Amino acid sequence: MTSCQKMRPGATVYAGKQGFSYVEGISKERMGAQGLCMHLLTIPPGGRAKAHKHATHETAIFVISGRGMMAWGERLEHVMETGAGEMIYIPADMPHLPWNPGPEPVTARTDPHEQESVVLLPELDGLVG
Repeated sequence: MTSCQKMRPGATVYAGKQGFSYVEGISKERMGAQGLCMHLLTIPPGGRAKAHKHATHETAIFVISGRGMMAWGERLEHVMETGAGEMIYIPADMPHLPWNPGPEPVTARTDPHEQESVVLLPELDGLVG
């Protein structure tokens, strides 16, 4: 049986397939989590991910600060703006591409193996700005 644990993010930074660096927080590897993951992501002004989807898991994002944009849909045909204090739900297998038009948003993500189910979609990268 696992016990309750407290941690502070920041000890480990890793490069995600999507093109950003993540600060490891709660994960299967670090804390033994089985059904969720929470890392911190800072998207610098002008920063943009590679088009991708998470083939086997849903994603939840909480914007701590700043303002972010995200194109989503089979052809990235929808656009959503989010700001500090807002949350985003992304269903499993949904193509999406986030970017930062201005100040740095910081987000938290879910899934114990978030990078394992990332599928890059280079054929969609040119569809957004």
